[in-house]
Amino acid sequence: MKIIVAKTAGFCYGVARAVHGALSQENPENIVCLGAITHNRAVLDTLSKHGVSIIDLPSEGTDKTVLIRAHGESRSVYEFMHANNICYIDYTCPDVKKIHEIIAEKTKEGYEAIVIGDSTHPEIIGCIGWSCSESKPIVISSLEESKKLILDADKKYAAVVQTTFLSQTFEEITIELKAKSKNIEFYNTICKATQNRQKEADEISKKVDHMVILGDKLSANSRKLYEICKKNCENTYFIESIGELVLNNKKKNDIMGITAGASTPPEIIEEAVTKMSEQDNNMNEQSFEQMLEESFVTLHTGDIRKGTVIRINGGEVSVNLGYKSDGVIPRAEFSDDPNVNPADVVKIGDELEVFVVRVNDREGDVLLSRKRLEMQKGYTQIEEAFENKTTVRGRVSEVIKGGLSVLVKGVRVFVPSSQISTRFVEDLSQFKGQEFDFEILEYDKAKRRIVGGRKELIKKEEAANKEKAYATLEEGQTVEGTVSRIATFGAFVDIGGVDGLIHISELSWGRVRKVSDVLKEGDKVVATLIKLDKENDKISLSLKEVTGNPWDNIEQKYPVGGIIDGTVVRMVPFGAFVELEPGIDGLVHISQISRKHIAKAQDELEIGQKVSVKVVDVDLENKRVSLSKREADDILNPQPVDEVAAELEEAVSETEEVVTEETIAEIVATETPEHE
Repeated sequence: MKIIVAKTAGFCYGVARAVHGALSQENPENIVCLGAITHNRAVLDTLSKHGVSIIDLPSEGTDKTVLIRAHGESRSVYEFMHANNICYIDYTCPDVKKIHEIIAEKTKEGYEAIVIGDSTHPEIIGCIGWSCSESKPIVISSLEESKKLILDADKKYAAVVQTTFLSQTFEEITIELKAKSKNIEFYNTICKATQNRQKEADEISKKVDHMVILGDKLSANSRKLYEICKKNCENTYFIESIGELVLNNKKKNDIMGITAGASTPPEIIEEAVTKMSEQDNNMNEQSFEQMLEESFVTLHTGDIRKGTVIRINGGEVSVNLGYKSDGVIPRAEFSDDPNVNPADVVKIGDELEVFVVRVNDREGDVLLSRKRLEMQKGYTQIEEAFENKTTVRGRVSEVIKGGLSVLVKGVRVFVPSSQISTRFVEDLSQFKGQEFDFEILEYDKAKRRIVGGRKELIKKEEAANKEKAYATLEEGQTVEGTVSRIATFGAFVDIGGVDGLIHISELSWGRVRKVSDVLKEGDKVVATLIKLDKENDKISLSLKEVTGNPWDNIEQKYPVGGIIDGTVVRMVPFGAFVELEPGIDGLVHISQISRKHIAKAQDELEIGQKVSVKVVDVDLENKRVSLSKREADDILNPQPVDEVAAELEEAVSETEEVVTEETIAEIVATETPEHE
């Protein structure tokens, strides 16, 4: 058997540069890749073992160094990272960078961009984001789409092409577009290495009996190699590793051709060549049919199979799939919840459905995953929910910058803070670990961008709760509720699906400086419903009405002539107010504060001081109480006559009037209480 290996097979410059860059960092565990660095599971597993993880959004990499892969990203991603001081290293392929520059430059000059390529590919998504025009670039993925395209004869267009696009198809689309408009500038931005790889694959596949394409099924350039070779060689096989290859029609003198996509690492190509060479040497010792029987593969990467649990050890679950080797589910592949212990979920003898990650790994086992199977189901469920406008159930796994990260069957969904509730939520950590129903607002599987929200669901729930609540509420009713929000002007209270407002003036009969002095969020309260406005959706509540009006029976509680204790609560130019109880303040006029003359109330009193006062008058109609501290002092602490006379002499001297001893005695007699 002769084996021809393409010289251009394997890693392209851009992918090799990004992978080497990630692994050559001093601390790879501090590197996070924005999207999969390449479409090859073996490479991703290697990076994972070195601590390099994958994130879906730049907001998830605030405490790490973000690696931008060869596919590149849109301008908005760079702007976000700069604005949020996120460290990053840029390994965008130079050929992709060139496309970004062309789109940015030409759209600034007034051209409309045309991008030829797969609209779902990360490279194209990133390129579109470099347009400086208000209108998005036109994306064409096939010759058929170009035939349907209608161009404006008065517009100027600039056309670029995906770096891994088929050269022949690009030429065909170019001819079609030139026939539609004379104002198009074409830029052949297909990577030279890609062109050479496709050309060599075309040449080799024309002269071999079997052609093998090594690459991941998700790799665009690998799929294109398969399409090229399949036209020339009927026996063309598209596999991820040589372990998947099954040849039913191979002969001893057949010629084998091997090439690989840009995301395929060199070691996979070397392994394929080595095993084929070993197989060729064994052909002299045994028949091909015998060898085929020994290496017959019934299990393939990506298969979904059912098996029986035969062992649980150290978090790993061994599964019998009826294959020559048992399958192993590592703990990390068992569940999206890292705290789950497999031994608590399954037991020996249980039947499990699993996803085949890799067949015949280096330990001789089959690598399985339960988590990835759930993720597949999750993507299906999310896609259906997005298309059918239904909901999905998800668990909040963590609080991230700008919102919440929610897991739906292992699939990460981003919920912005603006979509968590109908009102602003300051502390998002309260949601962590909780399960909710979500709507899928955005779904882009290729870019791994899935955005969910609860806001509209909550609005519907609130509307239903309001309708139910309004049917039972009426003015004058006593209601129970929970304080849901504090504002400067009052407190909002949830009274069973609908919020009512307790204005600050309705919190207490006394003076309230701040709402938070009386209530805080989460407090349980009993209030009176004082106004119900269904048309304007307003409910007014009162906390003070529940306790009763302190002015009721005021004349019995504070009879004129009685002496009571109170607290000085505020000063005014004409006196001071003394609180008798919450809601009732009495005025002590400046002339009634002291026996001696004072210029202002502060000369004798201070806020918070406890004083005894005499009730001089009660005006129930105007809700006013007049008090006298001076008269209370005269009764409680009477002064000797000579001290009174001395004070009068001092007062007279201040007014420079001449007062006789007889006049002083007369004044003393009138100022001295009768009981003296």
